[in-house]
Amino acid sequence: MTIQTDTALQHVPEGLPAKIQHYIGGALVDSVGGETFDVLDPVSNQNYVQAAAGQTADIDLAVAAARKAFDEGPWPTMLPRARSRILNRVADIVESRDARLAELESFDSGLPITQALGQAQRAAENFRFFADLIVAQTDDTYKVPGRQLNYVNRKPKGVAGLITPWNTPFMLESWKLAPALASGCTVVLKPAEFTPLSASLWADIFREAGVPDGVFNLVNGLGEEAGDALVKHPDVQLISFTGESSTGQLIFANCAPTLKGMSMELGGKSPAVVFADADLDAALDSTLFGVFSLNGERCTAGSRILVERPVYDEFVERYAARAKNIVVGDPHDPKTEVGALVHPEHFAKVMSYVEIGKSEGRLVAGGGRPDGLPTGNYVAPTVFVDVEPDARIFQEEIFGPVVAITPFDTEEEALALANGVKYGLAAYIWTNDLERAHTFAQAVDSGMVWLNSHNVRDLRTPFGGVKASGLGHEGGYRSLDFYSDQQAVHISLGPVHTARFGAGSSH
Repeated sequence: MTIQTDTALQHVPEGLPAKIQHYIGGALVDSVGGETFDVLDPVSNQNYVQAAAGQTADIDLAVAAARKAFDEGPWPTMLPRARSRILNRVADIVESRDARLAELESFDSGLPITQALGQAQRAAENFRFFADLIVAQTDDTYKVPGRQLNYVNRKPKGVAGLITPWNTPFMLESWKLAPALASGCTVVLKPAEFTPLSASLWADIFREAGVPDGVFNLVNGLGEEAGDALVKHPDVQLISFTGESSTGQLIFANCAPTLKGMSMELGGKSPAVVFADADLDAALDSTLFGVFSLNGERCTAGSRILVERPVYDEFVERYAARAKNIVVGDPHDPKTEVGALVHPEHFAKVMSYVEIGKSEGRLVAGGGRPDGLPTGNYVAPTVFVDVEPDARIFQEEIFGPVVAITPFDTEEEALALANGVKYGLAAYIWTNDLERAHTFAQAVDSGMVWLNSHNVRDLRTPFGGVKASGLGHEGGYRSLDFYSDQQAVHISLGPVHTARFGAGSSH
């Protein structure tokens, strides 16, 4: 289906819901008080549906359903193989619907359709990975021969509150749902209010896969209402949050009174360091993809590129030429490489940084709205060069298709530039010097480093940041550790010497 906008035909998916509801205890429901909020698409910026706006009463119902399913239901005590079969069915269903998921995700978030399809397939892989992991998982046993046996008894923690962002929403929801459910927890998911459409598909997917009612609950709504109530709820044992750093600070404070477990993946301003001996063609491909894919709305974007002086001019010239050639347009068009930013509020924020950048660096590509796209949240891929390290566009997370390029002369200067921001999520290093690759990587303040590649990640590895980029790590066994309590059980295998207090002779 297409509709006429001011300038072009816009694709609108068939079968959009008449409204988006919560999913609590196995049923689709409206907010207790009837509250709703409008949801718009980022191409027309027109409201296309109303979603239920969760309040404290709705969170209370969802947490109660999750708590009942945890205390009385089969899910937490199910054998790992049985849970694994259900999670694999979830993956099968997601894979079978990947085209529909991508269509809805692209429409709701502005992601290019080809990239949205990749994210849908990645969501299925997240479930398959954790389905395998819980069957393969082992726990530690320690023994003192003839005296003592000690083992770890792993138990799901309880009700997990999952708060997810609007960038690649379906995939990032799967990133939390899969390990939480694999561990035996029950969950309440609060998806981002900008992009609730694809999250509304989880209810049918889980029901069809055989997840018992109450194990998965979803409450839509604003962060300061539904999200706040979820974080503060005394029956929620842990919070996993992905989003920006200032919100993470607020959640951290609100978790303190109930001493919740927390995992936070926050903002980033990741450096990509290109040394003169690097494979420049590969570095160009990767650094362009690293900041302009997913519309630049990615926490791991290499949005500060540091280039060694001997190749700086060539790199800048070639980078700018490629950036000018990036296809910006209709998210549903398979040729599109950069689509529409998620929401007018975010578009205004990114454009404000573009204006700031014009006084902080030399503009060599982009710098405004692309030609031929007078409406919608479109930003031309924007490249600033010769950017000083104290510039706001060097220091602050923009979260859009905007990059700052800065030269360096020595390895020491490159390291100081790389580490000279408050964030520490990812870093990318391009060099053919093996010794430098390792020593530089280990000296960078970041939770993750990629050498001579963009962020292609093995799901077994830890994902997380340092400094203002996060708290804790997820991925592989670290995710299962987060959603589990590890109880130490100690067994004596022989007589135990105990000091006999009170057994002494009387005076």
